[in-house]
Amino acid sequence: MSNGRFGATSMHRLLASLLLVSAGLAAQAQTADAVPPKAAVCAACHGAQGIPTQPAYPILAGQTARYLYLQLLDFQAGRRKNEIMSPMVVGMTRDEMQALANYYAQQKPPVQSYVGDPAKARLGKLKADETLCTMCHLGGFTGQNEIPRVAGQNYDYIVKQLEDFKARRRTNDAGSMTSVASTLSDADIVNLANYLVGL
Repeated sequence: MSNGRFGATSMHRLLASLLLVSAGLAAQAQTADAVPPKAAVCAACHGAQGIPTQPAYPILAGQTARYLYLQLLDFQAGRRKNEIMSPMVVGMTRDEMQALANYYAQQKPPVQSYVGDPAKARLGKLKADETLCTMCHLGGFTGQNEIPRVAGQNYDYIVKQLEDFKARRRTNDAGSMTSVASTLSDADIVNLANYLVGL
């Protein structure tokens, strides 16, 4: 347990960091009004424009607004759990969630810096074709409505989500992804991640 002095110092540092991030967001956006206030908190993990520096976090830039909005709702309702995200959405209004979803959907997805293994990517494409992934995620894996964009997503994040669907640690998918992931081997998951990260 922290003493009062440590707690106050930590709080001042957090507030200073949030102010700096907020200033950076305002400077990087085309207009300050385009940046939702809650985006300052999101930027700590997801980057100022939805492009994280850590591969474990998902790229939000260019994601479908409907998908982002529903994920925030699911985190808040406990249908999807994450030790970082779940506390972040406590008390967030639906309007705030929609504003965040719209903001990140309008950002340009980055060019992926991770270079996948070409042989594994070829096997990943074959597995994607076999499991009919494009029926939901579309041909370019750009997503639609509540189906996420997975093209160019971070490799580590793709692997983690497929593993979580397979193990049923994540089940907020109406059964579609848990069903598909249950058929995947560990090698299939790695191959699919190598394929998707390069799209």
